[in-house]
Amino acid sequence: MKFSQRLYEKVKPIWEQNHAHPFVQGMGDGTLAKEKFRFYMVQDYLYLIEYAKVFALGAVKATDLNTMGRFAALLNSTLNEEMELHRQYAKRFDITTQELEDAKPSPTTLAYTHYMLHVSQNGTLAELVAALLPCMWSYWEIGKELSKKEGACQHEFYGEWITMYASNEFGQLASWCIDLMNDLAKGKSEAELSQLEEIFLNTTRFEYMFWDMAYHEMMWPVHD
Repeated sequence: MKFSQRLYEKVKPIWEQNHAHPFVQGMGDGTLAKEKFRFYMVQDYLYLIEYAKVFALGAVKATDLNTMGRFAALLNSTLNEEMELHRQYAKRFDITTQELEDAKPSPTTLAYTHYMLHVSQNGTLAELVAALLPCMWSYWEIGKELSKKEGACQHEFYGEWITMYASNEFGQLASWCIDLMNDLAKGKSEAELSQLEEIFLNTTRFEYMFWDMAYHEMMWPVHD
């Protein structure tokens, strides 16, 4: 069994909850309230800034030029392409670039990104990949699943999101990360594999928490 299959089996119950979450289902059938997606877009923008730093650390920790180059390309595309597309898409929800730049992370966004960066900065390349993989892999799975719903890809507000994450291009990125995870897991002890599994499980849990945070528009429970 490939290590990625072991990871998939470990988090399958959580992924099923992701797919069933009212935020995800609402994107698929078009019933999600725009203000909830608006909240998500702002927090996802802040998440992407930190996610890009993980790619930078991946380039630093890579031990071969090909892997270094792939992480560098991911960093470049995230900073100079994906985030610009994010800004343009956000305009449909009346989110200005200034609002994105001035936004503050929710507790969930802060906890998720800090955990991911902590693992990436202090751990091995394998641990870094285990931390970043749930986001990419689960979005691909969600995109593919939602794209099967009639009219979902044509929806005025959510169709572009679904189409992007269901695309072959995004799938190729996710597949590369899955293959890299499998390669990095080879020859590791059971103790090391268990640690990778735990990291993957934690960021998968954070993925569910991110959907839930967006659906309930949860910021800090106390205000200044």
